[in-house]
Amino acid sequence: MSESVYQFSSVTMQGKELSLSEFKGKVLLVVNTASKCGFTPQFKGLEELHKKYQEQGLEILGFPCNQFLKQDPGSNQEISEFCELNYGVSFTMFQKVDVNGDDTHPLFKHLKAEAPGMLGSQAIKWNFTKFLVDKDGQVVARFAPKDTPSDIEPEIKKLLA
Repeated sequence: MSESVYQFSSVTMQGKELSLSEFKGKVLLVVNTASKCGFTPQFKGLEELHKKYQEQGLEILGFPCNQFLKQDPGSNQEISEFCELNYGVSFTMFQKVDVNGDDTHPLFKHLKAEAPGMLGSQAIKWNFTKFLVDKDGQVVARFAPKDTPSDIEPEIKKLLA
């Protein structure tokens, strides 16, 4: 079995270092988000999934990223307030990270290696790329930005069963 996501940690919007091992036994949907993107309305669908399946063991983890046309330029506090005010986001949001390049967050290096994109490409092409992780911390699927939260729901239900 390859390494799990549980060895990684990141800093929440509240400034707390949070180990992903806190989510052991849960199904995770890890998403690189942006506040000023055509896909930003997906926050609504992500929050709906979160509310619908959280008690069954789903956790959604949002990682803002400003690497795609600078579509998340705000401070962590501004991003957090935007998500809460506009979409009622109550799932865990982390501070801004890089998902590509020299400063790629270690979690995203792992996610991309475990679930490469089209033609084996590891680079994340745009905001709202989603990685589905099973209850054992193993990356099981990668979804494109155009894949909506409701498109992914059947896969989530299978992992929660």
